[in-house]
Amino acid sequence: MPSLSLKLFSLALASALAWVPCSQVSAASPQEASRNLGPGLEKANLQIYLLLGQSNMHGRGRIETEDRTPHPRVFVFTASNRWELAVEPIHGVAPRAGIGPGLAFGKLMAAWNTNANIGLVPCAVGATELKRWERGGDLFARALARAQAARRQGALAGILWHQGEQDSMTATNANTYHDRLVKMIGDLRADLGSPRLPFVAGQIGQFLYSRRVQQTPYAKAVNDALEQIPSDVPFTACVDSVGLTHVGDEVHFDGTSQRELGKRFAAAMQKLSGDGEQRPSLPDGKAEARAHHQR
Repeated sequence: MPSLSLKLFSLALASALAWVPCSQVSAASPQEASRNLGPGLEKANLQIYLLLGQSNMHGRGRIETEDRTPHPRVFVFTASNRWELAVEPIHGVAPRAGIGPGLAFGKLMAAWNTNANIGLVPCAVGATELKRWERGGDLFARALARAQAARRQGALAGILWHQGEQDSMTATNANTYHDRLVKMIGDLRADLGSPRLPFVAGQIGQFLYSRRVQQTPYAKAVNDALEQIPSDVPFTACVDSVGLTHVGDEVHFDGTSQRELGKRFAAAMQKLSGDGEQRPSLPDGKAEARAHHQR
């Protein structure tokens, strides 16, 4: 039987040969390189991260060559519940699909933990309110089901959360956002049977505060709520959105900002891991994260 390392090298080589133009790229574009990897990954150290939220987690940034370049130890759990080498857009093909922070995060986590394979489980859906992610909501149920399916071949290692633009449209949603998110985190951890599962939230764009046509008047309230989460919920962190820019629509992060957000997510997840001192520092990490960690 070929070794896992040989299999992964072969996958990376085949994926590189399978590149297609940006307009045709999909999460399944390196199909020849990434048939069902089940048996190979079962014995590997697969660290799994859930990607939850709305369109800025899903991704709208422009796809560049680096985003189509796979890392041999970073995988995506597709809509058909198969592990494939991850290339953008990891949330799948859609008219406006672009890059989110997930792949940049995954590559940095792989560089940081050289003994692990990184598994990304995309679950984000654009224009969704928090209520759909709460227990009883359709997206909560979907994320739970995908997490349970993915973990058959690895271990859940953390959750990334980027959502809130939709809830910043009304005072009612924004003013209750903190308490509802706290409950959602607890419910999701409970249903996954992992009460200390690291959870890193990302603030929504600060450019939302001064849009030309103001549709998100409570964006600052949502960001304040997100910033408060680490003080109130153990094993959580919040990364800021200072300096991040949009694609021109005053809503969605551009590609450069998405890669930077991925760095901030990775740096925060490293701090929550509990053994960050034993790992190499993240290259060019510029995260500003508030973390609450209890040993």
